[in-house]
Amino acid sequence: MTEITTVSSLTAEHQSDGVFRILSLDGGGAKGFYTLGVLKEIEAMLGCPLYKRFDLVFGTSTGAIIASLIALGYEVDQIHDLYKEHVPRVMAQKSPAAKTAALSSLAKQVFKEKTFEDVMTGIGVVTTRWMTERPMIFKGKVAQAHGRVGTFKPGFGVSVADAVQASCSAYPFFERKIVTTAAGDKVELIDGGYCANNPTLYAIADAVVALKKERKDIRVVSVGVGVYPEPKPGFLMWVAKKWLAVQLLQKTLEINTQSMDQLREILFKDIETIRISDTFERPEMATDLMEHNVDKLNVLRQRGSESFASREKQLRNFLI
Repeated sequence: MTEITTVSSLTAEHQSDGVFRILSLDGGGAKGFYTLGVLKEIEAMLGCPLYKRFDLVFGTSTGAIIASLIALGYEVDQIHDLYKEHVPRVMAQKSPAAKTAALSSLAKQVFKEKTFEDVMTGIGVVTTRWMTERPMIFKGKVAQAHGRVGTFKPGFGVSVADAVQASCSAYPFFERKIVTTAAGDKVELIDGGYCANNPTLYAIADAVVALKKERKDIRVVSVGVGVYPEPKPGFLMWVAKKWLAVQLLQKTLEINTQSMDQLREILFKDIETIRISDTFERPEMATDLMEHNVDKLNVLRQRGSESFASREKQLRNFLI
């Protein structure tokens, strides 16, 4: 596994300027490689690890993996190395049990015994409660709490590994994840994408309501995973049925993503936001959240880098 290095070329220091910066990362399975392409360019522009410039980092599913690693001090190249090592192996598994076991192994190897007390900036990991059909968001700071401050525990006392695995548990392709909180409660969780595949609204709510930040002082960078043509199904019936199920899940998450962004534009149109998630229509770009072809995933990363380029001037104004 890739460890945090002690020597880095990312040594730039940015003075505090009173601006509260939010980084929000969508879910999307293996398509998170696109997100990494965007983030690599942002990090290079800043010249410092992302946790040093963003006051709050929210993530859902694959975005939760990336957000948590950023908050723990990882640089984007290190996260990319982890993705190349683990994500294709997880997505290539055939059964929900095998996928879940591979995802659990990934989480434990990457996050080890880290807790939400170890994060270096504000964090939000979005999951969905199976029984009550409500969100459960793992946070690191009591200042982010919307009530029950007296009993607040960072991440509800759950490890980062377990919270991230829950956020990525896209049922029924992954098994549901049961976590045990510091209060001893067992909670059954599924993928955060079912309630907020685009977690920007939740992040803004933390900034405005819990942290009491003025809207004029908030800047949001919301990064998706791109929109791509649907891959063609296989010829065998069972393959076709599985393909249809994957497409239904993906369509559900994309509808959720777009509706959340539309709500953000209505409710918080006065908060300056850059949304990065381009649409790619060429047939060769066809992919879905279960992609495990390494060459295709590398192409997604390149597309992310190109998406950054079209917004570089605006991002520089936001972040530097």
